[in-house]
Amino acid sequence: MTDAPLLSVRDLSVDFAREGGRALAVDRVSFDLAKGETLAIVGESGSGKSVTALSIVKLLAYPAAGHPSGEILFKGRDLLKASERELRKVRGADITMVFQEPMTSLNPLHTIERQVGEVLKVHRGWSAAKCRERTLELLAQVGIPNPAERLDAFPHQLSGGQRQRVMIAMALANEPDLLIADEPTTALDVTVQAQILALLKELQGRLGMAMLFITHDLGIVRRIADRVCVMTEGKIVEHGETARVFASPEHAYTRKLLAAEPKGAPPPTDAEARAVVEVDDLKVWFPIRRGLLRKTVGHVKAVDGVSVTVREGQTLGVVGESGSGKTTLGLAILRLISSEGRIAYLGQAIDGFSSAAMRPLRADMQIVFQDPYGSLSPRMTVVDIVTEGLDVQGKALKPAERREAAARALADVGLGADALDRYPHEFSGGQRQRIAIARALALEPAFIVLDEPTSALDMSVQAQIVDLLRAVQAKRKLSFLFISHDLKVVRALANDLVVMRGGKVVEHGPAAEVFAAPKTDYTRALLAAAFDIEAKASHAVAQ
Repeated sequence: MTDAPLLSVRDLSVDFAREGGRALAVDRVSFDLAKGETLAIVGESGSGKSVTALSIVKLLAYPAAGHPSGEILFKGRDLLKASERELRKVRGADITMVFQEPMTSLNPLHTIERQVGEVLKVHRGWSAAKCRERTLELLAQVGIPNPAERLDAFPHQLSGGQRQRVMIAMALANEPDLLIADEPTTALDVTVQAQILALLKELQGRLGMAMLFITHDLGIVRRIADRVCVMTEGKIVEHGETARVFASPEHAYTRKLLAAEPKGAPPPTDAEARAVVEVDDLKVWFPIRRGLLRKTVGHVKAVDGVSVTVREGQTLGVVGESGSGKTTLGLAILRLISSEGRIAYLGQAIDGFSSAAMRPLRADMQIVFQDPYGSLSPRMTVVDIVTEGLDVQGKALKPAERREAAARALADVGLGADALDRYPHEFSGGQRQRIAIARALALEPAFIVLDEPTSALDMSVQAQIVDLLRAVQAKRKLSFLFISHDLKVVRALANDLVVMRGGKVVEHGPAAEVFAAPKTDYTRALLAAAFDIEAKASHAVAQ
């Protein structure tokens, strides 16, 4: 490390225009980052950590956003005073960023090859052939299976974890001096998370790259960061060497974060409870087409012969690596994508139902998607988002009744009535996910598919959502299909567990038994990756 820091943030404040004035989001934050060093900024949703990161390369919504004070010195130059033309030369070359929500960061109309190659073409002027060669190398480095086959894929054809890996490949393409990573492993399963963290550390050592790591996952902080800053309410309340902060936290808020994790157990298992959803030999195969005539030469077997049952008041957990077929299984059960095989809801076969026939069942069968920003309309207020399902289902409510129904749903997920007239972009990632959960609960369904509902949430809010889901489930006898790569959350919620790999079920049984004595090597590898991280973090706190 050199004496002069690569990045020096001094007395930085950020505010946003609000009706009747301006609201302060970041309050006089200061920190340094040296070449080759990793600094983590941790805190709960809405603490200001992502706003701080976005300020470094001026990616906030200006002029609504402003900087009442501060300077951001990169290699001795104040980026807050740089022109847009000067900043374009820095972004993507000297400083790159991995965003929290890859689906909104990737262009849905461009192939993966074009998007990764564009970064190389703009900043290095390479030929198409050379860009293609480097793109293949990058996709392989970040763990994309069969990278040559993914070059022509569009973002919607990849899983959430695979899209995030593409974002990481784009960020590393030009070997930057500074990588800003805003929750880069949020959408990744535990085994790939470990691979990505190891990859980032290896590249950092080879390139001398500095990293500013924004995360809510304290296990990741301990594994990757040299120093850590803890933020809450726009301020840094504690900073120091990572080992010291974990071993002897000084601030009460830091101690709260270190103690937060999903706790408790799922409701008692009732093997005699009625079957709400039954799936038998379900298959979802996507054709692979080649040539001028787009002839089908094979299939991607996303779900291949899966049979499961979800009982009343119970939770079936579905775990596996990105691309294993977890989300596809949930979408097929809800008849949101085509499939083969029997699907029954309360004993009635629905696999042959048309869209019109399924509509009355939509109130009873809901879903919370993995990406809240992509699933919430940016043009609708929260009250309209939460009550949209009520309108679609023909539940005519007066304006006051609609607001009351929305306020009740928001209260269930820990948001106040002051959120009703705001828009999704005004909330943090975790707050947006809570809005998505409120939208599902507003219709009082019997069955909910929860697709990574806590992946965007910090640890303390994860624990709150787990408690919320258990309470709502007990009160309403809800049935959940809980899809997740976070095995700690699954352990706190699931009665039964399905482990998927390559579209197939490799292990299935009572969750307690699978966690205690996994039968397959693959399940053991997943558990080892998840709980080894957990054990190390817990050990650090105890010391």
